[in-house]
Amino acid sequence: MRGLWEGPASGDVRVGPGAGRVLGEQDLARALAVCGRDPVAAVLATARLEQATLAGLRRVGGQLWGYEVDGTLAAICWAGANVVPVVPDPTVRADALDAFAALGRAQGRRCSSLVGDAAVVLGLWDRLQPAWGSVREVRADQPSMVIDGDPRVPADPAVRRSTPDEYDLVLPACVRMFTEEVGYSPVGGTGGAYESRVRSLIRDGRSFVRLEPGASGPQVVFKAEIGAVAGGVAQVQGVWVEPSRRGERLSESGMAAVVAAARRDLAPTVSLYANHYNERALAAYRAVGFRQVGTYATVLF
Repeated sequence: MRGLWEGPASGDVRVGPGAGRVLGEQDLARALAVCGRDPVAAVLATARLEQATLAGLRRVGGQLWGYEVDGTLAAICWAGANVVPVVPDPTVRADALDAFAALGRAQGRRCSSLVGDAAVVLGLWDRLQPAWGSVREVRADQPSMVIDGDPRVPADPAVRRSTPDEYDLVLPACVRMFTEEVGYSPVGGTGGAYESRVRSLIRDGRSFVRLEPGASGPQVVFKAEIGAVAGGVAQVQGVWVEPSRRGERLSESGMAAVVAAARRDLAPTVSLYANHYNERALAAYRAVGFRQVGTYATVLF
């Protein structure tokens, strides 16, 4: 069965002179090397490429686009449920984005978002917008932050990995976070993609919670996930605090616990990105020891 992006699994598809092309299995090592030039900005693409190295591009459910200069791969773009362009060299950015936009226009929009380095994502969107049409929201300024040492605040000892039998507690918190952040519910049914994603993160030990007694039983008051692990980077996603408990610094001590566990078990560098207007969250991350190293952007369809 073909993945989300139909098309040849390898090589020589071109859209006009000098355009990019669809890459194949034989190009994965070179593509990972491109991502390795900026592992924090590229972590979402790197995660998919590492999966493809093990399972194959078709099984991962996307296409890999590439742009070459004199036979050297200079830029790549993962095109799946999310489109993630990676262009580490700004001197080739314009030509690489022209190439990726040509491929995107030819195939049509099949993704739910564009995400990654802000200059690259926004440049690609400028080129695609006339063909791809309406967009729900453009988040152009999302500070990209990292921590690669011990947290500056004590870790909350009550924050731990969630367990499979706690799925029915974790899923509602995840849905509330997503709906609050994006504006609609991600739930598509018991076997939906979002529900499956939550289950897999719990199963893989990448879902963290703090549970406390509630009126009808245990409830999640803090949660976070390690959404991507690749290239020596663990990216935290889905940080959420129960609204009635905000202002108690649960996010600071909770994130300290997540960072310590992630650096111990998953990767030496922990990253995240957040909207620039979420000043409370950014202040909490800085208190933990995160520092800004770049800017992400997200285009939501």
